[in-house]
Amino acid sequence: MNKIYIRNMVCNRCIMAVKDVLTKLEIASVNITLGEITLERELAANDRQRLNSQLNELGFEIIDDKKSRLIEQIKTIIIDLVHHRKAELKTNLSDYLSVSTQHDYNYLSNLFSEVEGTTIEKFFIAQKIERVKELLVYDELSLSEIAYQLNYSSVAHLSNQFKKVTGLTPSHFKQIRSERRKPLDQV
Repeated sequence: MNKIYIRNMVCNRCIMAVKDVLTKLEIASVNITLGEITLERELAANDRQRLNSQLNELGFEIIDDKKSRLIEQIKTIIIDLVHHRKAELKTNLSDYLSVSTQHDYNYLSNLFSEVEGTTIEKFFIAQKIERVKELLVYDELSLSEIAYQLNYSSVAHLSNQFKKVTGLTPSHFKQIRSERRKPLDQV
C-alpha cells in the first residue's frame, strides 16, 4: 500500500473530487479520506506528476515532506473534529492530537506555530467560529444549543470568543446575514 498526502482537502466534496481525478487517470485507490489517499501500488513518476497536476487544478497539492504532512494532518484532524465529530469535541485537544498523530503534543505545537505562524489553539478556535457561523446561518439551533454542541462552557463564552474573532456578536452576525439574503422571488 502507498499513501499520498494531500493539502487543502477539507470536506466530503473534496474526497469526491479527488476520487473523480483518480478514476479519470485510472489510478486504483484502496481508500480516500480527508488529506490522504491510500493507493494499491506505488505510482510511477509520470503518473504522480499527472495526478499532482490534476489535483493542482482543483486547488489541492501533494505534500512530500514529513513536516508539511504532519501540519496538514493536524489541520485535517481539527477540521474533521469540529465539523463532523460532535461527540469527540468534549475530549482534550492536545491528547486527541497526540493519539491521532502518534507524536508528543509539545512537538506538534512547536512545529505548527513555527510553520503556520499561529498556534494550534488559535486554529482550533477559528474552526469552531467558522462552524458557529455556519450553524447561525442554518438557523436551526439556538445559540445555547450551538454552544453545547461545540463544547463551550456557556453561551457567554461562545459569544465572547465569537466577538473576539469576528468583531461581531453572534446575533449581529446573524442579523447582517439575514439582511443580505433576498427572498427567492426577489432575486
